[in-house]
Amino acid sequence: MNKDEKRVVCVTGSSHGIGESIVLELAKIGFSVVINEETATKLPKEYIKNLTDIYENDVDNQYLYVRADISKKEDRQVLINKIKDKFNRIDVLVNNAGVAPKERKDILDASEESFDWVLSINLKGSYFLTQLIANWMITLRMKLKDDYQPYIINTSSISSYTSSPNRGEYCISKAGVDMMTKLYADRLAEYNIPVFAISPGIIDTPMTQAVHEKYDKLIEEGLTPIKRWGKPIDVAKSVVAIVSGFFPFSTGSILDVDGGFHLRRL
Repeated sequence: MNKDEKRVVCVTGSSHGIGESIVLELAKIGFSVVINEETATKLPKEYIKNLTDIYENDVDNQYLYVRADISKKEDRQVLINKIKDKFNRIDVLVNNAGVAPKERKDILDASEESFDWVLSINLKGSYFLTQLIANWMITLRMKLKDDYQPYIINTSSISSYTSSPNRGEYCISKAGVDMMTKLYADRLAEYNIPVFAISPGIIDTPMTQAVHEKYDKLIEEGLTPIKRWGKPIDVAKSVVAIVSGFFPFSTGSILDVDGGFHLRRL
């Protein structure tokens, strides 16, 4: 391993939506990419085409697809092992895997099964995958010294502080992601491993298709100062900014990518 080797990013939950956009934008700036998903048996043809357009004839050497459920301990280890076998390094972890409840239910009626499922993926899986990756990053830091600058980035949500009583498990999971970001930022600062969270607002993805008409109306009525839906590329560009070193004196920060939703207005 030497400082001229291509940097490697692992993006969980990245076969579509925000995760896919993050993968493609980081590939464009020279990263090798590890694409992870729980359910998809293979990547869509259009996804492979986009990667081929970026990497040209070297595409097979520059990306790795790993089907793994990060909520499971054994699958997290499989993911790590496959990254080591293919690239033998990791520079950036983007904890993007996340699910919404399969059925929105009032917190007075919601089930433990739904709570456990959402938190096991959105929080527990990311928490312990970060533990594995962080320890590997510490080892690489000791070997490579100043030739190595890792980052950990978590996808949070405006739901971390916005009440939605019909999907309480999702809100709680994202509030946990915010605290997880602060905890790891504190612990890893001595190794110069910055940890960030990105807090997307209303983003046009498959997860929000069912409420599209509702939010079209709310956005038009002024729910967000910037009157449009967010796009996955909006989130991806913030990741690019972080890994490009544009926040050299920051860690534990939660970056709002929400059209100004977080503003308190009268």
